[in-house]
Amino acid sequence: MHMVATSSRRMQRVLLISLAATLCYVAATFYFGLRAHSLALLSESGHNLSDTLAIGLSFVAVYFQRRPATDQKTFGYQRAGVLAAFVNALTLLVLAAWIALSAIHRLYAPVAVQPRIMMAVAAAGVLMNGAIAALLWKSSSDVNIRTVFLHMLGDTLSTAAVIAGGAGILATGAFWLDPALSLFIAAMIAWSSASIVRETLNILLEGTPRDLSLADIRAAVNAVPGVLDVHDLHVWSLGSSSHALASHVTIGEMPISGSASILDAINCALRDRFHITHTTIQFEIIGCETTHGCSAPPEPEAAHHAHSHAH
Repeated sequence: MHMVATSSRRMQRVLLISLAATLCYVAATFYFGLRAHSLALLSESGHNLSDTLAIGLSFVAVYFQRRPATDQKTFGYQRAGVLAAFVNALTLLVLAAWIALSAIHRLYAPVAVQPRIMMAVAAAGVLMNGAIAALLWKSSSDVNIRTVFLHMLGDTLSTAAVIAGGAGILATGAFWLDPALSLFIAAMIAWSSASIVRETLNILLEGTPRDLSLADIRAAVNAVPGVLDVHDLHVWSLGSSSHALASHVTIGEMPISGSASILDAINCALRDRFHITHTTIQFEIIGCETTHGCSAPPEPEAAHHAHSHAH
């Protein structure tokens, strides 16, 4: 718990530094974008403005994720980061559409730009965004932080493209390169955001985690000595890297105390192979019919269920 709290505080510091630096860069790209008449720089300003929202939401999410579970929030606030990532990704998709429409309009009505200013401001952006992305890289397994990391990585690549575009305009005078770069930036934003929307929606809708196979989990539990059958198996994500499992497991006739070793073996297999540590396993001595998530034996007088829970 102490290590988790320390990691959360470190991430909050990194996010605060990132927020301050990004706000400064937003002001710079907006001012120099207007001065250079560069849609690419203005697009970068809008892109980085969305980054400030992303970083701010992620900062709040990290704070809430540290809060303990309560009687009202029995799983705590583990999904705060997932919700923040979902909102961030949606805002990025809207921004990408705006940039694309503006770029298409400018392709039909080219505007003279000042490539030297474009290149100078973009070079500063590459250094800043690259440094922030490197700081976030170690924690990018968390979907909340990975959203911010993708924001900053995308900014690093797009600002590098602005430098190349500025050089191209300087060499050829082809002002259409500016809106073309904006279209490239918009496509990159949309591509990275769509993957985050899919992943976070899957978590919010309690779908099977993308890195887990229900068939593999069922086979692993069936392979435990003493297990006769596995059914009513559910696996979902509590947060971006925390998974939970609930299942009915049929075993042979034995005292409840004798089933403890089977339960331990199941939990060890789930923990070691699939990194699932929050489980609810219900043992059943006879076959039962599952209706609306509840198990009912075919013969009421023969029912003998043993419930075992592991958290």
